Amino acid sequence: VSTQSTGAREELKDQKRDWVKNSYYETFDQLLPPVVDALPRVDARSLSCGEFRNKYEIPRIPIVLTHLMDDWAAMNKWTMKKMSKKYRNQSFKVGEDNKGNSVKLKMKYYNEYMKCNKDDSPLYVFDGNYGDHRKKCKFLEDYKVPDYFSEDLFHYVGERRRPPYRWVVFGPKRSGTSVHIDPLGTHAWNALISGYKRWILFPTHTPRWLLKQKLPDSEAVTWFKFVHPQTSDQNWPEDCKPIECLQGPGEMMFVPGGWWHAVLNVSDTVAVTQNYVSSANFAASWHKTARGRPKLSQKWLRILREHRPDLAKIADETDLSVKLTEQSDSSSNGSSSSSSSSSSSCSTCSSDSGEDRRRSSRRSQSRKRQSDEKERNRKRYRSKRERDRESNRDRQKDRHRDRDRRERRRGSTSSGSKSRRRRSAESSSSENESGLRNGKSSRGSSEHSRQSRRREH
Repeated sequence: VSTQSTGAREELKDQKRDWVKNSYYETFDQLLPPVVDALPRVDARSLSCGEFRNKYEIPRIPIVLTHLMDDWAAMNKWTMKKMSKKYRNQSFKVGEDNKGNSVKLKMKYYNEYMKCNKDDSPLYVFDGNYGDHRKKCKFLEDYKVPDYFSEDLFHYVGERRRPPYRWVVFGPKRSGTSVHIDPLGTHAWNALISGYKRWILFPTHTPRWLLKQKLPDSEAVTWFKFVHPQTSDQNWPEDCKPIECLQGPGEMMFVPGGWWHAVLNVSDTVAVTQNYVSSANFAASWHKTARGRPKLSQKWLRILREHRPDLAKIADETDLSVKLTEQSDSSSNGSSSSSSSSSSSCSTCSSDSGEDRRRSSRRSQSRKRQSDEKERNRKRYRSKRERDRESNRDRQKDRHRDRDRRERRRGSTSSGSKSRRRRSAESSSSENESGLRNGKSSRGSSEHSRQSRRREH
């Protein structure tokens, strides 16, 4: 785990012992004061959609909703034991490396990591691609979006074009997300299946410099250790006082757009979260989208003119040259404890325009690296192919040379044998002639001897 994720954890990449250098594993329970829970709980069984819209969504007031998840199958199915069995070999995102590439772990390994890790800020699964995966998409069958949040205007641009908006999140104690604002003015809901989360929320007008201080790292536990105690100081502005909450199993947080918030897991947790744009926050979301994502906003407006002309009229009347009064989180540091930049996560996504530009720059750099790599591979392949051709030509030349040499040798051998056969024939004919002469002379001498013997007789 450490080897795969050091790129995603800048502050932990130098030495292995840096993962546990602060010993938060031993001191975490004494690290923070008890939670003063100030968020109201609202029973969803007695709250209509209209009341929710008028009382909380339009005025942007955060609340905790109860009894919204009573009939969810996820309440029984989403335990680490069952998920590690069902999704054993599926990979989940736990961060990003220095090149912006996702760092992933298989569920079976992450489950073991959750059981035995002693890291100061453990790796935190924040996976936003489960809906497009052929096996992980089964998560969608275990829960349903509440009626309060069913109006999702970004769906008009299509699933492939719209910004990331839903995540399954689970992680061990001490993991979490540092302080941030959700991107593009979106509202968010966070449904906790198991465990406990500590929330701290700041009003929309809270200045960024007050919350995004220079810290040793961008981890949630670090922010809670150094910045959280300052919020109780007398010097802390009264109009920027935070609201804290301890979210328990079966409770759903509603976080309005523009609110700063940070989350720390005080036990092992499993949750699902989603960001959305409704007609209640469309004006703010359109302003941020048009300034930060101009191409996306153009397509969005074109579709809204056809399906929602009332919202298209609001978009046309919006003065984009005027800045919104609420703050924007323009930091490049992500707030997930497992990732320093979360383009795939709403809760870990940092800013609207600034982060979009950085994300676009990272994508262009990644495309350039890929094209350079392809060009190098092409040249390498071309040079290898040329070398192969040259060697083939050399081998052909050698074969031709050997063949010519063999033919010459065969030709010289055949001419020599012909001359030898001719000489042999000549010598045999001369021998025959001499034999005939010798035969005649021997016959003549024998005849002479017979005649002389007859005369003597």
